[in-house]
This record gives sequence, C-alpha cells and structure tokens, in this order.
Amino acid sequence: MTQDIISCELHDFVEVACMYGYQVRLTLKNGHTIEGKAIDIVTSVEKSECLVIDSDTRQHIDLTELAKMQVLNPNAKFSEVKFD
Repeated sequence: MTQDIISCELHDFVEVACMYGYQVRLTLKNGHTIEGKAIDIVTSVEKSECLVIDSDTRQHIDLTELAKMQVLNPNAKFSEVKFD
C-alpha cells in the first residue's frame, strides 16, 4: 500500500477550517460536492488522514480525494483552496 499525502501548506488550510468551524463546500476529484461544517482531522483505520464534515450526518473525507475546498462563511481567513 502506498500512502498518499497532501502538502503541509494545504493541510494547514484544512486545519484552519476545522479550528474556526467553517462551513465548507468540498469538491472531490471524482466531481462530487459535499457541504458541511469542518469539524476535525482524524486518521482512519487504513492510516489515511480524513476531514470530518458535519452535514446531515458526519462524514469522513480522505484528504487525498479533495480537489477544492471553498469556505462559505463571510470574512473567513481564506475563501478557496485548490488541491490539484
């Protein structure tokens, strides 16, 4: 198994989104979008890092599957990050 990771700079943006509890719209590499509140970053059983999003239910999104993260809160520290 090869372990993919994202850059430290991109990881920092995800951490900031969690720290402030931002409402985010995630665009995944497969084209799907997910909206919800950024809660935390956790390590899965498979040892991949996942963003915990609280929408209708809590979802774990593998950080390596992210293509774009948009912050929906006004006056946020940043508005959009591309993971490509």
